[in-house]
Amino acid sequence: MADAQVRTGLYRFPRMSLQWQMLAGFLIGLGAGMIVYMTAPDTPWVDIVTRYVTGPIGQIFLRLLFMLVIPLLASALIVGIVEMGEMKALRRVGVRTLIYTVIVSSIAVVISLAAVNLLRPGDGVDPAMARAMLADAGQGAQAILARGGETPTGIAAIIAIVPDNIVAAMGRNDILAVMFFSLFFGIGMVLVQTSGSAALLTVVEGIFEVAMRLIGIVIRIAPLAIACFMFNLAAQFGWDLLVRLSAYVGVVLLALAVQMFVVFPLLIAFLARRSPLRFFGAVHEAMVMAFATASSNATLPTALRVAEDELHLPRRISRFVLTIGATANQNGTAMFEGVTVLFLAQFFGVDLSLSQQLMVMLVCILGGVGTAGVPGGSLPVVAMILAMVGVLPEGIGLVLGVDRLLDMCRTTLNVTGDLVAATVISAGEERAASA
Repeated sequence: MADAQVRTGLYRFPRMSLQWQMLAGFLIGLGAGMIVYMTAPDTPWVDIVTRYVTGPIGQIFLRLLFMLVIPLLASALIVGIVEMGEMKALRRVGVRTLIYTVIVSSIAVVISLAAVNLLRPGDGVDPAMARAMLADAGQGAQAILARGGETPTGIAAIIAIVPDNIVAAMGRNDILAVMFFSLFFGIGMVLVQTSGSAALLTVVEGIFEVAMRLIGIVIRIAPLAIACFMFNLAAQFGWDLLVRLSAYVGVVLLALAVQMFVVFPLLIAFLARRSPLRFFGAVHEAMVMAFATASSNATLPTALRVAEDELHLPRRISRFVLTIGATANQNGTAMFEGVTVLFLAQFFGVDLSLSQQLMVMLVCILGGVGTAGVPGGSLPVVAMILAMVGVLPEGIGLVLGVDRLLDMCRTTLNVTGDLVAATVISAGEERAASA
């Protein structure tokens, strides 16, 4: 029997592709969870299933991906830099990536400010209900605040980007420090053209290939893990929290949707000169993976494969832009953090001027650069910004219930934005080469 087909009687049915398997897992998990939520809410067996079956399956899947992300990210970035061939090409692509990120992030800032000030979601929340929700989520909010207190800020955050021990940085999953080392190491390999450095490059390329192969094996259980993620979300919360915080959720989703379905297609059409429909058709596997895992780091392997196999981008550019973008180009995270801070400021009656709001959004953009690409990684940043503008940091507890869904949505925007950036910058390099 051919690998691509399953024979049943006289008929042949094509084997379902991975992206359709993931979509099926998403729908099955969501449907089963909603049925459980509507028919057997708060029953002991549901807690047992989510705690000892579906929860561990999802966590093991994520841990397997995170285990391989550091070697993949470091090797991909080093190889991408070396394949630039010369410092001039590296400098040109790096500058273009920086300029692109600043411009697109500024557009995201304008969209977020407009949405939250025109619709004012914080004005429509019942204070008594919010206080009750805040009390229920108090333990979770305190945990977030504790994590935020451990995160370096200001000058300390800048210094922390430069690792004093790269092995320790890898052990802490410090993505920014690993990226800095990889960039520095890659530049060194560009400058040193010897037989020894060529042999070392072969080793690094081997690490990348092995990591990608192992991740390909892990990805095979993605449909099951996605079904478990969605079952847990739906069985425990249903639509109740969405209804109770519908105004806030609606504004966040609206801002993300404008960036995704208005800004990105315009960038693809006018800067990359590609069909937006074909682009979204090519990257839908990465979008599904990002939505299900809520992690840019976990989706990086899929994004790298999609960039090369589906979008047919030059790998030297796609590897550089996507590995940098997985941490630095996070429009969705910046938009979520900004809308959340302004929403809580509105609710608690803290009147922020336009200049203060712009400062909040600027901090969100800068904070997004250092945000861990893992589920819930932006919450400590939100808590820090709340304290900065005089809003009760414990107010973050109000949004913890719906954060998982919003995390899935903003991660999808982040990953799609990275692929848009890689496509636009690749097109610019091609035009520069042909000029």
